[in-house]
Amino acid sequence: MAIKIRLARGGSKKRPFYRIVAADSRMPRDGRFIERLGTYNPLLPKDSEERVKMNIERIQHWIGLGAQPTDRISRMLEAAGVMPAKTRSNPKSAVPGEKAAKRVEEKAAKATAAAEAAAAPVEKPADEPAADVAEETASAEADTPAEEPAKEAAETAADEPEKDADEKAKAE
Repeated sequence: MAIKIRLARGGSKKRPFYRIVAADSRMPRDGRFIERLGTYNPLLPKDSEERVKMNIERIQHWIGLGAQPTDRISRMLEAAGVMPAKTRSNPKSAVPGEKAAKRVEEKAAKATAAAEAAAAPVEKPADEPAADVAEETASAEADTPAEEPAKEAAETAADEPEKDADEKAKAE
């Protein structure tokens, strides 16, 4: 009979709560178990002492009898200092996929093109007459007196009360 130290789920829907149990590996996850060894509440903060409670003496007893902890339980035991830490390596998990690699290459190409464009000397435009036209329009705008827009605004403001009075008379 192969004994496993594993999690048995309890709690309600979307509110998980786990018991740490020693069980026969052939039994269902939430089914019959041999001994209850602790609890795990993933809803509590990670630094809370109530998150993982284990009976370390009984867990060591079962490991001495040949029980195999599951990966999640072995991580908890490593965090508690009961088991030595295993070296885990999954080098492919950090490698980006094909599309992400293409996006990185395109972004790098755009960045180098922008850097080259910024480093290139700025040449004067060949269209000198266009620059002259812009200067002429700017000087023409400067020649117009600033008093004219103010006069126009004052006149329209004076006309508005007369319009309001006419509209009121028509409405009555």
